Order: sequence, then structure tokens, then C-alpha cells
Amino acid sequence: MPRKLAALLLALALAACGGSGTDRPEESATLLLDFTPNAVHAGIYLATNRGFDAAEGVRLRVRAAGASTDAPRLLEADRVDMAILDIHDLGLARERGADIVGVMALVQRPLAAVLAQPSIRRPRDLEGQRAGVTGLPSDVAVLDSIVQGDGGDPERVRTTTIGFAAVKALLARRVAAATAFWNVEGVVLGQRRPDVHEFRVDDFGAPPYPELVLCVTRQTLDERKDVVRAAIRALQRGYSETQADPESALQVLRRSNAEVDEAQLDAVSPAFTAGARAYGQLRPDVLRRWARWDVDFGILDAPPDVGAAFDTTLVSRQSR
Repeated sequence: MPRKLAALLLALALAACGGSGTDRPEESATLLLDFTPNAVHAGIYLATNRGFDAAEGVRLRVRAAGASTDAPRLLEADRVDMAILDIHDLGLARERGADIVGVMALVQRPLAAVLAQPSIRRPRDLEGQRAGVTGLPSDVAVLDSIVQGDGGDPERVRTTTIGFAAVKALLARRVAAATAFWNVEGVVLGQRRPDVHEFRVDDFGAPPYPELVLCVTRQTLDERKDVVRAAIRALQRGYSETQADPESALQVLRRSNAEVDEAQLDAVSPAFTAGARAYGQLRPDVLRRWARWDVDFGILDAPPDVGAAFDTTLVSRQSR
């Protein structure tokens, strides 16, 4: 069956699954991204472009974040209704007392990795070498986990803060390796230097935690659960069709001024559903392992209460 026809049939089938009259909130909601638009947000933009949100009774207004730290603050101030958070930022926000709740996973595995020069054939080769980090708490945890997971000693790796310039620093050979996201910097660097090595954190001991999570405040979840459910259904449809029709998703992304190419969407698309029974599923066993990992590697002081930090009941359990 031609891909376009298959995508059309999928869209018609999904449209028939829209919220019932009793589920339709008929409200607008602001959704804040974790960063500038990129391939990981493809399902969000396709959902709004195709009107999947309106079909579910919610009109999503998508906003790009100025910085990854914006989301918890804007959620707490009630200036946005929902936001995409890095899962570590969600843990840190709850640790300081913010009652923010994860309700849907955008991806089902970590996007963090260490990108390394060709001479670094395995993570433990970084002992005695200089590795670049952005300065975020999770960076050192990722680096340590990857080196330790390969039997190396993280204490023997020299770190230097390079901000979000992993590609530039590696191309200039200022560092032997750098922490980065394999779905963005990893793709860009691989196109320019195919001989670089990529070590993904969940290949070296980290659990397959969902890197990015749709979040709301507890108050929003209590008072506007119908809106949250409607948004989740719309996004499920958006990500489902993104996998079925990536060419259309890419076109929509580019119209939103996202600087993204086909290779980045191809790279991240399998992560939308890897290991999950439904798009967006939050798996309690994985979340508990993530919580322990964040403590073991110094991101959090104590494991968060997974039952309070996440609502795992809102995503449909039906098979993909």
C-alpha cells in the first residue's frame, strides 16, 4: 500500500477515536516546549496542524521555551497550562517543593550521550582525557554513568564546561569527548565527521527512562483533567501519524521555522514508542529505576515518590 494512502487511512481511523461529547472540554491550553522546535516535537506540531487537538475539544497554543529552566517556573506561575520537561528537571523541581506531575512521555529512552573523537573507541578510554559538559547537573551524571558502565573510573576523566557547543568543540578537537543529545548534535556531528563515536547512556547502565515528559501542575490535573486527557489523545494521534507519515511531519516542522532535517527525525522516531505498549506510556517500573539512577549519580538527593511525581493512568493502555 502506498505510504500516503496508508497515512490517510490511519488518520481517518484515528479521527474516529476522538473524544466523546462528555469528554470534550472545549477549552484552549498553552503548551510550552522544552527548547526551540526540533524533530522530537514533530508529533506536537503535526497534531495542531491536522486539527487533532480541536477534534478532541482542546486548542493547543504551542510556545517555544527561551531556556530549559523556564518550564517549571512558568507552570508554577500559571502562565502556561502544560510543558515539556526534561525528566531530571522534573525531579529537581519536585525536590524543591514544586507539585508538578508528569502525565505523558514524549520519548521512551534517554536522548543523552557522549560523543567522542575517533581515538576514543570505548568510554573507559576517556580516563586521563578532557570531556566537555554543558554545566547542567545531569551532564556529569551521564558522563560518569557511561564511563563507569564500561568499567572505567569517572574520577579520572577531566571535565571542562563548554556550554551547548559540543559539535563546535569536537570539530575543533578541543576536547576528546562531550556530552550531547544523540538525536540532534549526534546527527549533526555524524554528518560532518562520520568517524566519531557515540555512546548512549542507556547502553552503559542507565535505565530506558523517558528523557522528555509532558507535565502539568497538580492543580491543573485536579481541576482540568479533561483538558489534560484531551491534549494527550491529540498528541498520541500526532505522534502516531508522524511515524506513519514522516515526510508530512517534516514539512510541518519546517513551516514552524524549526531547523531540522530528515536524518534527525529518522533518528528520533523509533524512540517515540521504544518498549511501550501505547504512545506516551509512562511505565512505573522504568520510572522507579530512573529515580534510583538519578540519586546514584548525584542529580537528586533522594528518590522522588514516583506515584506522586507521575500520573501513569492517563495514557491509553491499548496496543499500538
